[in-house]
Amino acid sequence: MRLVSWTLLLLVSCTTYSSTALGKSENDIKTSVFLSPKFELGPGSVANKVYFDVDIPRGHIAIKSFNAEVVDEAGKSVPLQETYLHHWIVVKYHQPKNVSHNNNQTHIVELRNSGLCQENVLGQYFGLGSETRGTATDIPDPFGIEIGNPSEIPYGYEEKWYINVHAIDTRGVEDRMGCTECRCDLYNVTTDENGKPLSPSYKGGLDCCPDDSHCRLEKGFNGPKRSLYLRYTVKWINWDNHVVPLKIYILDVTDILNVSKGISPNHTCKVEYQVEACSKGYNSSSACIDVKKTSLPMQTGGYVIYGFGHVHSGATAATLYGQDGGVICSSIPKYGNGTEAGNEKGYVVGMSTCYPKPGSIKIIDGESLTLEIRYNNSQMHSGVMGLFYMLVAEKLPHNL
Repeated sequence: MRLVSWTLLLLVSCTTYSSTALGKSENDIKTSVFLSPKFELGPGSVANKVYFDVDIPRGHIAIKSFNAEVVDEAGKSVPLQETYLHHWIVVKYHQPKNVSHNNNQTHIVELRNSGLCQENVLGQYFGLGSETRGTATDIPDPFGIEIGNPSEIPYGYEEKWYINVHAIDTRGVEDRMGCTECRCDLYNVTTDENGKPLSPSYKGGLDCCPDDSHCRLEKGFNGPKRSLYLRYTVKWINWDNHVVPLKIYILDVTDILNVSKGISPNHTCKVEYQVEACSKGYNSSSACIDVKKTSLPMQTGGYVIYGFGHVHSGATAATLYGQDGGVICSSIPKYGNGTEAGNEKGYVVGMSTCYPKPGSIKIIDGESLTLEIRYNNSQMHSGVMGLFYMLVAEKLPHNL
Protein backbone atom coordinates (compact mmCIF):
# COMPACT_ATOMS: atom_id res chain seq x y z
CA MET A 1 0.00 0.00 0.00
CA ARG A 2 1.40 3.40 -0.90
CA LEU A 3 0.44 7.03 -0.92
CA VAL A 4 -0.37 8.35 -4.41
CA SER A 5 2.78 9.90 -5.84
CA TRP A 6 1.38 11.84 -8.76
CA THR A 7 2.22 15.52 -8.42
CA LEU A 8 -1.36 16.71 -8.67
CA LEU A 9 -2.55 14.38 -5.94
CA LEU A 10 0.25 15.37 -3.64
CA LEU A 11 -0.93 18.94 -3.97
CA VAL A 12 -4.35 18.02 -2.61
CA SER A 13 -3.03 15.80 0.19
CA CYS A 14 -3.06 18.69 2.60
CA THR A 15 -5.41 20.93 4.52
CA THR A 16 -8.09 22.06 2.11
CA TYR A 17 -10.76 23.97 3.99
CA SER A 18 -11.99 24.75 7.46
CA SER A 19 -14.89 23.43 9.48
CA THR A 20 -17.32 26.25 9.91
CA ALA A 21 -20.65 25.05 11.18
CA LEU A 22 -22.51 24.11 14.31
CA GLY A 23 -20.33 23.66 17.39
CA LYS A 24 -17.43 24.36 15.11
CA SER A 25 -14.13 22.66 15.70
CA GLU A 26 -10.79 24.41 15.66
CA ASN A 27 -9.57 21.71 13.27
CA ASP A 28 -9.06 22.09 9.56
CA ILE A 29 -10.30 19.34 7.28
CA LYS A 30 -7.36 17.45 5.83
CA THR A 31 -7.41 15.37 2.66
CA SER A 32 -5.16 12.49 1.64
CA VAL A 33 -5.30 10.30 -1.45
CA PHE A 34 -4.01 6.71 -1.41
CA LEU A 35 -3.59 3.81 -3.82
CA SER A 36 -4.34 0.16 -3.14
CA PRO A 37 -1.79 -2.42 -4.23
CA LYS A 38 -1.83 -3.08 -7.95
CA PHE A 39 -4.21 -5.65 -9.41
CA GLU A 40 -4.10 -6.87 -13.01
CA LEU A 41 -7.07 -7.53 -15.25
CA GLY A 42 -7.35 -8.87 -18.77
CA PRO A 43 -10.53 -8.90 -20.88
CA GLY A 44 -13.26 -10.83 -19.08
CA SER A 45 -11.26 -11.41 -15.91
CA VAL A 46 -12.26 -10.72 -12.30
CA ALA A 47 -10.34 -9.38 -9.32
CA ASN A 48 -11.90 -9.83 -5.88
CA LYS A 49 -8.97 -8.87 -3.67
CA VAL A 50 -8.55 -8.28 0.05
CA TYR A 51 -5.67 -6.06 1.17
CA PHE A 52 -4.82 -5.96 4.87
CA ASP A 53 -3.18 -3.13 6.80
CA VAL A 54 -3.97 -0.47 4.22
CA ASP A 55 -3.01 3.16 4.56
CA ILE A 56 -5.51 5.22 6.55
CA PRO A 57 -4.83 8.52 8.34
CA ARG A 58 -3.61 7.62 11.82
CA GLY A 59 -4.39 8.96 15.24
CA HIS A 60 -7.61 9.79 17.07
CA ILE A 61 -9.57 11.43 14.25
CA ALA A 62 -13.04 11.96 12.79
CA ILE A 63 -13.63 10.83 9.21
CA LYS A 64 -15.52 13.48 7.23
CA SER A 65 -15.59 11.72 3.84
CA PHE A 66 -14.36 8.48 2.24
CA ASN A 67 -14.65 7.70 -1.46
CA ALA A 68 -12.83 5.68 -4.12
CA GLU A 69 -12.57 4.76 -7.80
CA VAL A 70 -10.57 2.50 -10.14
CA VAL A 71 -7.67 4.15 -12.00
CA ASP A 72 -4.93 2.96 -14.35
CA GLU A 73 -1.17 3.31 -13.96
CA ALA A 74 -1.28 6.87 -15.29
CA GLY A 75 -3.85 7.83 -12.66
CA LYS A 76 -6.64 8.07 -15.24
CA SER A 77 -10.19 7.16 -14.20
CA VAL A 78 -11.27 3.89 -15.83
CA PRO A 79 -14.86 3.88 -17.16
CA LEU A 80 -17.32 1.24 -16.01
CA GLN A 81 -17.83 -0.23 -19.47
CA GLU A 82 -14.16 -1.25 -19.38
CA THR A 83 -13.76 -2.18 -15.70
CA TYR A 84 -16.96 -2.54 -13.71
CA LEU A 85 -16.50 -1.72 -10.03
CA HIS A 86 -18.86 -4.16 -8.34
CA HIS A 87 -17.90 -2.90 -4.88
CA TRP A 88 -15.19 -1.68 -2.58
CA ILE A 89 -15.46 -1.86 1.20
CA VAL A 90 -13.25 -0.81 4.11
CA VAL A 91 -13.30 -2.84 7.33
CA LYS A 92 -11.75 -2.08 10.72
CA TYR A 93 -9.97 -4.72 12.76
CA HIS A 94 -7.65 -5.16 15.75
CA GLN A 95 -4.47 -7.20 15.43
CA PRO A 96 -1.74 -8.00 17.96
CA LYS A 97 1.30 -5.77 17.68
CA ASN A 98 4.49 -7.13 16.10
CA VAL A 99 2.55 -9.50 13.83
CA SER A 100 3.56 -9.65 10.19
CA HIS A 101 0.61 -8.55 8.07
CA ASN A 102 1.12 -9.69 4.48
CA ASN A 103 -2.55 -10.63 4.31
CA ASN A 104 -2.10 -12.73 7.47
CA GLN A 105 -5.46 -12.96 9.21
CA THR A 106 -4.11 -14.71 12.33
CA HIS A 107 -5.65 -13.42 15.54
CA ILE A 108 -7.41 -10.47 13.92
CA VAL A 109 -10.67 -9.29 15.43
CA GLU A 110 -13.04 -7.57 13.01
CA LEU A 111 -14.92 -4.60 14.41
CA ARG A 112 -18.23 -4.19 12.70
CA ASN A 113 -20.46 -1.16 12.39
CA SER A 114 -23.71 -0.75 14.36
CA GLY A 115 -25.81 -2.46 11.67
CA LEU A 116 -28.24 -5.31 12.23
CA CYS A 117 -26.85 -8.15 10.10
CA GLN A 118 -25.44 -11.35 11.58
CA GLU A 119 -21.79 -11.74 12.57
CA ASN A 120 -19.56 -9.65 10.27
CA VAL A 121 -21.95 -9.53 7.30
CA LEU A 122 -22.11 -5.96 5.93
CA GLY A 123 -19.92 -4.85 8.82
CA GLN A 124 -17.83 -2.38 6.81
CA TYR A 125 -17.38 1.23 7.81
CA PHE A 126 -17.21 2.57 4.25
CA GLY A 127 -18.02 1.23 0.80
CA LEU A 128 -19.77 1.83 -2.51
CA GLY A 129 -20.05 0.30 -5.99
CA SER A 130 -20.45 1.60 -9.52
CA GLU A 131 -22.10 4.74 -8.07
CA THR A 132 -18.97 5.77 -6.22
CA ARG A 133 -17.93 8.71 -8.43
CA GLY A 134 -21.34 10.36 -8.31
CA THR A 135 -22.38 9.89 -4.68
CA ALA A 136 -21.70 12.55 -2.05
CA THR A 137 -19.99 11.17 1.06
CA ASP A 138 -19.22 14.38 2.96
CA ILE A 139 -20.40 14.42 6.58
CA PRO A 140 -21.72 17.78 7.83
CA ASP A 141 -20.28 19.60 10.83
CA PRO A 142 -20.10 19.04 13.72
CA PHE A 143 -20.46 15.29 13.06
CA GLY A 144 -17.88 12.65 12.18
CA ILE A 145 -17.06 8.95 12.25
CA GLU A 146 -14.65 8.37 15.12
CA ILE A 147 -11.63 6.13 14.57
CA GLY A 148 -8.34 5.61 16.37
CA ASN A 149 -9.68 6.17 19.89
CA PRO A 150 -6.88 4.74 22.07
CA SER A 151 -9.32 3.90 24.88
CA GLU A 152 -11.10 1.45 22.54
CA ILE A 153 -7.97 -0.41 21.41
CA PRO A 154 -7.09 -3.36 23.70
CA TYR A 155 -3.64 -3.46 25.26
CA GLY A 156 -1.12 -5.11 22.94
CA TYR A 157 -3.25 -4.56 19.84
CA GLU A 158 -3.31 -2.08 16.98
CA GLU A 159 -6.23 -0.69 15.00
CA LYS A 160 -5.89 -1.67 11.35
CA TRP A 161 -8.01 -1.61 8.20
CA TYR A 162 -8.49 -3.85 5.20
CA ILE A 163 -9.97 -3.12 1.80
CA ASN A 164 -11.92 -5.54 -0.39
CA VAL A 165 -12.17 -4.48 -4.04
CA HIS A 166 -14.24 -6.44 -6.56
CA ALA A 167 -13.75 -5.41 -10.20
CA ILE A 168 -14.76 -7.06 -13.49
CA ASP A 169 -13.03 -6.34 -16.81
CA THR A 170 -15.80 -6.29 -19.42
CA ARG A 171 -13.73 -5.40 -22.49
CA GLY A 172 -14.78 -7.69 -25.34
CA VAL A 173 -17.25 -9.77 -23.36
CA GLU A 174 -20.21 -11.46 -24.99
CA ASP A 175 -22.80 -9.97 -22.61
CA ARG A 176 -21.63 -6.93 -20.64
CA MET A 177 -24.72 -6.68 -18.41
CA GLY A 178 -24.66 -10.42 -17.78
CA CYS A 179 -21.02 -10.25 -16.73
CA THR A 180 -21.64 -7.38 -14.30
CA GLU A 181 -24.59 -9.32 -12.84
CA CYS A 182 -22.31 -12.36 -12.45
CA ARG A 183 -24.48 -14.75 -14.49
CA CYS A 184 -23.24 -18.24 -13.74
CA ASP A 185 -23.53 -19.54 -17.31
CA LEU A 186 -21.28 -16.75 -18.61
CA TYR A 187 -18.62 -17.61 -16.04
CA ASN A 188 -19.06 -21.40 -16.43
CA VAL A 189 -19.36 -21.71 -12.65
CA THR A 190 -21.47 -24.48 -11.10
CA THR A 191 -20.12 -24.68 -7.52
CA ASP A 192 -19.56 -22.22 -4.70
CA GLU A 193 -16.17 -21.40 -3.13
CA ASN A 194 -16.41 -24.54 -0.99
CA GLY A 195 -17.09 -26.79 -3.96
CA LYS A 196 -20.77 -27.24 -3.13
CA PRO A 197 -23.03 -27.39 -6.21
CA LEU A 198 -25.06 -24.25 -6.76
CA SER A 199 -28.85 -24.47 -6.83
CA PRO A 200 -30.34 -24.59 -10.34
CA SER A 201 -32.43 -21.56 -9.35
CA TYR A 202 -29.27 -19.53 -8.61
CA LYS A 203 -28.73 -17.74 -11.92
CA GLY A 204 -26.03 -15.35 -10.81
CA GLY A 205 -24.36 -13.46 -8.01
CA LEU A 206 -21.15 -13.30 -6.01
CA ASP A 207 -20.69 -17.09 -6.01
CA CYS A 208 -20.28 -17.02 -9.79
CA CYS A 209 -17.70 -14.22 -10.18
CA PRO A 210 -14.96 -15.00 -7.64
CA ASP A 211 -11.38 -13.82 -7.81
CA ASP A 212 -9.55 -14.97 -10.98
CA SER A 213 -12.74 -16.13 -12.71
CA HIS A 214 -13.47 -15.18 -16.33
CA CYS A 215 -16.59 -14.02 -18.14
CA ARG A 216 -17.16 -15.31 -21.66
CA LEU A 217 -15.56 -13.22 -24.42
CA GLU A 218 -16.71 -12.63 -27.96
CA LYS A 219 -15.10 -15.15 -30.28
CA GLY A 220 -11.68 -14.03 -31.41
CA PHE A 221 -11.40 -11.01 -29.10
CA ASN A 222 -7.95 -10.26 -27.75
CA GLY A 223 -6.87 -7.41 -25.52
CA PRO A 224 -3.97 -6.56 -23.24
CA LYS A 225 -3.78 -7.04 -19.51
CA ARG A 226 -3.54 -3.83 -17.59
CA SER A 227 -2.52 -2.75 -14.13
CA LEU A 228 -5.17 -1.03 -12.04
CA TYR A 229 -5.54 0.46 -8.57
CA LEU A 230 -8.27 1.52 -6.21
CA ARG A 231 -7.60 5.19 -5.55
CA TYR A 232 -9.30 6.29 -2.35
CA THR A 233 -9.69 9.76 -0.92
CA VAL A 234 -10.09 10.36 2.81
CA LYS A 235 -11.06 13.62 4.50
CA TRP A 236 -10.69 13.93 8.26
CA ILE A 237 -10.15 16.21 11.23
CA ASN A 238 -8.38 15.67 14.52
CA TRP A 239 -10.79 14.52 17.21
CA ASP A 240 -11.87 17.06 19.83
CA ASN A 241 -14.79 17.72 22.14
CA HIS A 242 -16.71 19.63 19.47
CA VAL A 243 -17.10 16.58 17.22
CA VAL A 244 -20.34 14.59 17.60
CA PRO A 245 -19.77 10.87 16.89
CA LEU A 246 -21.96 9.01 14.43
CA LYS A 247 -23.06 5.39 14.35
CA ILE A 248 -23.00 3.52 11.02
CA TYR A 249 -25.95 1.35 10.04
CA ILE A 250 -26.11 -0.73 6.86
CA LEU A 251 -29.58 -2.18 6.36
CA ASP A 252 -30.34 -5.02 3.92
CA VAL A 253 -33.65 -5.63 2.19
CA THR A 254 -32.92 -9.38 2.18
CA ASP A 255 -32.68 -9.42 6.00
CA ILE A 256 -34.89 -12.15 7.43
CA LEU A 257 -35.77 -11.91 11.12
CA ASN A 258 -36.16 -14.92 13.38
CA VAL A 259 -38.00 -13.59 16.41
CA SER A 260 -38.42 -15.67 19.57
CA LYS A 261 -40.29 -14.44 22.61
CA GLY A 262 -38.00 -12.76 25.10
CA ILE A 263 -34.95 -13.10 22.87
CA SER A 264 -33.35 -10.47 20.67
CA PRO A 265 -34.21 -11.09 17.00
CA ASN A 266 -31.73 -13.03 14.89
CA HIS A 267 -30.96 -11.43 11.55
CA THR A 268 -30.11 -13.29 8.36
CA CYS A 269 -28.86 -10.94 5.66
CA LYS A 270 -28.38 -12.63 2.30
CA VAL A 271 -26.89 -9.42 0.79
CA GLU A 272 -28.02 -10.18 -2.77
CA TYR A 273 -31.12 -11.51 -4.47
CA GLN A 274 -32.63 -12.20 -7.88
CA VAL A 275 -35.28 -10.08 -9.58
CA GLU A 276 -37.45 -12.21 -11.85
CA ALA A 277 -38.73 -10.83 -15.15
CA CYS A 278 -42.34 -9.69 -15.14
CA SER A 279 -45.11 -11.40 -17.08
CA LYS A 280 -44.90 -11.23 -20.86
CA GLY A 281 -48.42 -9.83 -20.78
CA TYR A 282 -47.12 -6.38 -19.86
CA ASN A 283 -46.72 -4.10 -22.86
CA SER A 284 -44.75 -1.36 -21.14
CA SER A 285 -41.53 -1.72 -19.17
CA SER A 286 -42.78 1.09 -16.91
CA ALA A 287 -45.44 -1.32 -15.60
CA CYS A 288 -42.82 -3.91 -14.69
CA ILE A 289 -41.63 -2.95 -11.23
CA ASP A 290 -40.40 -5.43 -8.63
CA VAL A 291 -40.93 -4.19 -5.06
CA LYS A 292 -39.09 -5.85 -2.19
CA LYS A 293 -39.61 -4.80 1.43
CA THR A 294 -38.43 -5.76 4.87
CA SER A 295 -39.23 -4.49 8.36
CA LEU A 296 -36.30 -3.93 10.69
CA PRO A 297 -36.59 -3.16 14.42
CA MET A 298 -34.00 -0.68 15.70
CA GLN A 299 -33.12 -1.48 19.30
CA THR A 300 -31.34 1.86 19.66
CA GLY A 301 -32.46 4.98 17.84
CA GLY A 302 -31.07 8.43 17.29
CA TYR A 303 -31.05 11.35 14.88
CA VAL A 304 -30.56 10.64 11.18
CA ILE A 305 -27.75 12.79 9.80
CA TYR A 306 -27.04 11.18 6.42
CA GLY A 307 -28.25 8.33 4.24
CA PHE A 308 -28.22 6.75 0.79
CA GLY A 309 -29.10 3.48 -0.92
CA HIS A 310 -26.87 1.00 -2.72
CA VAL A 311 -28.47 -0.72 -5.71
CA HIS A 312 -27.50 -2.19 -9.08
CA SER A 313 -28.48 -1.43 -12.67
CA GLY A 314 -32.23 -1.72 -13.16
CA ALA A 315 -33.10 -0.18 -9.79
CA THR A 316 -35.41 2.82 -9.60
CA ALA A 317 -35.44 3.70 -5.88
CA ALA A 318 -34.32 2.79 -2.37
CA THR A 319 -36.59 4.23 0.34
CA LEU A 320 -36.45 3.99 4.11
CA TYR A 321 -39.69 4.55 6.05
CA GLY A 322 -40.33 5.16 9.72
CA GLN A 323 -42.84 3.16 11.73
CA ASP A 324 -45.46 5.85 11.09
CA GLY A 325 -45.04 5.46 7.33
CA GLY A 326 -43.19 8.73 6.89
CA VAL A 327 -40.21 8.80 4.55
CA ILE A 328 -36.87 8.98 6.34
CA CYS A 329 -34.88 9.02 3.11
CA SER A 330 -35.54 8.21 -0.54
CA SER A 331 -32.38 7.57 -2.53
CA ILE A 332 -32.69 7.58 -6.32
CA PRO A 333 -30.12 6.11 -8.70
CA LYS A 334 -28.63 8.29 -11.42
CA TYR A 335 -27.94 6.58 -14.75
CA GLY A 336 -25.23 7.71 -17.13
CA ASN A 337 -25.83 8.63 -20.76
CA GLY A 338 -22.31 8.87 -22.18
CA THR A 339 -19.03 6.98 -22.37
CA GLU A 340 -16.72 8.99 -20.11
CA ALA A 341 -15.87 7.89 -16.57
CA GLY A 342 -18.65 9.01 -14.24
CA ASN A 343 -21.31 9.14 -16.97
CA GLU A 344 -21.36 5.64 -18.44
CA LYS A 345 -24.58 4.88 -20.30
CA GLY A 346 -26.82 2.31 -18.63
CA TYR A 347 -24.84 2.14 -15.40
CA VAL A 348 -25.76 3.45 -11.96
CA VAL A 349 -23.25 6.31 -11.71
CA GLY A 350 -24.55 7.98 -8.55
CA MET A 351 -27.12 7.82 -5.78
CA SER A 352 -28.98 10.79 -4.35
CA THR A 353 -28.21 11.34 -0.68
CA CYS A 354 -30.23 12.64 2.26
CA TYR A 355 -28.99 15.30 4.67
CA PRO A 356 -31.93 15.98 7.02
CA LYS A 357 -31.68 19.08 9.15
CA PRO A 358 -30.06 17.77 12.36
CA GLY A 359 -32.79 16.96 14.85
CA SER A 360 -35.59 16.86 12.26
CA ILE A 361 -35.72 13.05 11.90
CA LYS A 362 -35.44 10.93 15.02
CA ILE A 363 -35.64 7.15 15.20
CA ILE A 364 -37.14 6.08 18.51
CA ASP A 365 -35.61 3.21 20.49
CA GLY A 366 -37.39 0.03 19.39
CA GLU A 367 -38.91 1.61 16.28
CA SER A 368 -39.44 -0.66 13.27
CA LEU A 369 -38.19 0.77 9.99
CA THR A 370 -39.25 -0.43 6.56
CA LEU A 371 -36.75 -0.64 3.71
CA GLU A 372 -38.24 -0.75 0.22
CA ILE A 373 -36.23 -1.44 -2.95
CA ARG A 374 -37.67 -1.07 -6.45
CA TYR A 375 -36.25 -2.58 -9.64
CA ASN A 376 -37.53 -2.40 -13.19
CA ASN A 377 -38.05 -6.06 -14.02
CA SER A 378 -38.85 -5.91 -17.70
CA GLN A 379 -35.91 -8.35 -17.73
CA MET A 380 -34.40 -10.64 -15.10
CA HIS A 381 -31.60 -9.27 -12.92
CA SER A 382 -29.28 -11.56 -10.96
CA GLY A 383 -27.11 -10.80 -7.96
CA VAL A 384 -28.74 -7.45 -7.23
CA MET A 385 -28.50 -5.63 -3.92
CA GLY A 386 -30.79 -3.42 -1.90
CA LEU A 387 -28.82 -1.83 0.91
CA PHE A 388 -29.19 1.37 2.89
CA TYR A 389 -26.27 3.19 4.52
CA MET A 390 -27.29 5.49 7.35
CA LEU A 391 -25.37 7.65 9.83
CA VAL A 392 -27.10 8.27 13.17
CA ALA A 393 -26.20 10.55 16.08
CA GLU A 394 -27.31 9.41 19.53
CA LYS A 395 -27.24 13.00 20.72
CA LEU A 396 -27.10 16.48 19.23
CA PRO A 397 -24.81 19.36 20.16
CA HIS A 398 -26.21 21.62 22.88
CA ASN A 399 -26.48 24.63 20.58
CA LEU A 400 -29.04 23.01 18.27
